[in-house]
Amino acid sequence: MGHPATYKRRGIGRNPAAISLELMTIATARWEKSFEIYEAGLTLLRRALERGPGALNQLETEGLIHRFEYSLELAWKIARDFLEESGMRVAPRTPREVLRQAAAAQVVEDSQVWIDMLNHRTLLAHNYDGVVFAEVAEAIATRYLPAMDQLHRFLAARNRD
Repeated sequence: MGHPATYKRRGIGRNPAAISLELMTIATARWEKSFEIYEAGLTLLRRALERGPGALNQLETEGLIHRFEYSLELAWKIARDFLEESGMRVAPRTPREVLRQAAAAQVVEDSQVWIDMLNHRTLLAHNYDGVVFAEVAEAIATRYLPAMDQLHRFLAARNRD
């Protein structure tokens, strides 16, 4: 038999309501941190587009695309967290499935834009053509950033509640 302090650390013998409250507090803190990181990622993505995609040199375009890729990663993961916190079970936990369910729950407005983002991200993993980079940079400015901003506004409104 172990030491009583060991059981206390593991939660054995503790009030289930207290454990539940502790887990909710941890989940809320995790959610708030994820939201802050997503917000920071969007700020950096916006900053990269201040002069417009056509004014960027090759290195700046590559930086923009990198910011897009990690912002997309943050977006689908925070959408997943929101859905799960709302009681939905997301399975399988893939970006495509999360975004499909987010569209069904009206967390994101235009599911096709999000599918296009995923398709461009996959294309970029295997293609380093300047023409493709320019096409994606234009899509980021005109379609993808506005969709990510819409998700941000939706989550910010829920975060205040």
